[in-house]
Amino acid sequence: MAPSQHPHASAGDLQTRSARAGTTLSLWEIGARVALFGMIVNLIFAMAKILGGFFGHAYVLIADGIESALDVGASFVIWGGLKVASRPPDATHPYGHGKAEPIAAVIVAIGVLAAAVGLAIQSVREIFLPHHGPAPYTLGILIVVIVVKEFLFRYVNRIGRHVESTAVQTDAWHHRSDALTSAAAFIGISVALIGGSGWQSADDWAALFACAVIAANGIRLFRPALYEIMDTAPGGPIVVSVRNAAAAVPGVIEVEKCLIRKMGLDFYVDLHVGVDGSISVHEGHEIAHQVKRAIQQSDSRIADVLVHIEPAQNL
Repeated sequence: MAPSQHPHASAGDLQTRSARAGTTLSLWEIGARVALFGMIVNLIFAMAKILGGFFGHAYVLIADGIESALDVGASFVIWGGLKVASRPPDATHPYGHGKAEPIAAVIVAIGVLAAAVGLAIQSVREIFLPHHGPAPYTLGILIVVIVVKEFLFRYVNRIGRHVESTAVQTDAWHHRSDALTSAAAFIGISVALIGGSGWQSADDWAALFACAVIAANGIRLFRPALYEIMDTAPGGPIVVSVRNAAAAVPGVIEVEKCLIRKMGLDFYVDLHVGVDGSISVHEGHEIAHQVKRAIQQSDSRIADVLVHIEPAQNL
């Protein structure tokens, strides 16, 4: 038998739901603010790179600027995805809108891969075309970008890990990707300046390397987002934590199936619990409520728990 979990919500259940909802909303707001801040930074850097590369005859800087401009779009998609994901459950989305977050991450990853291919094609064309050597001042732009972007990567990635947001971590790796491509541009322009006329295409080769870095990051970003959309079982301590919390409830003899899936920043649990088969339906129902309450209190990220009560095999 599988007692219902919803007809008689206790005051404790309501308090737990209210606290969890407030925590989740604040986490969504943090992620959205981080994405918005990244969008502003990327917009400033994109303009500086493209203008600097155009007037400084550095195609690698223009390519890097285009990549930053794409990051503006990526940050906007991440921001929009987090906004949609933060909406509460409704009649058509009883489990909430959390899937909007990994969907946004997948869109961004595909955009990154497409940008890498397009920039690589243009870089190869530029290698075989004569052009002016890059201007020295373009190196100054890149130094500022590398320092700021690496700082942003560490900051945003720390927040993304803390809230366990695939989209926020995707945005963080965009900052690392930008730092790496800017470093490659710095090396390419430096070689072109030091080597002279025979090395003018060095910045184009650097742009080609930057495209490879961008593509690698696109693949790295795509996989975890796809896993989340496919409801891949989460690893780590959360499964152990759920099992231990359920097993500690009086009346629980064994914990059988423990199925967990991630929905945005929340987790949903489907649990099979073995109890004494001779107890009444009412007693089983009460044990199920206690199991649900114990699991949700053990981890604020758990939005809901469906407990299936079964006669224990090991009596």
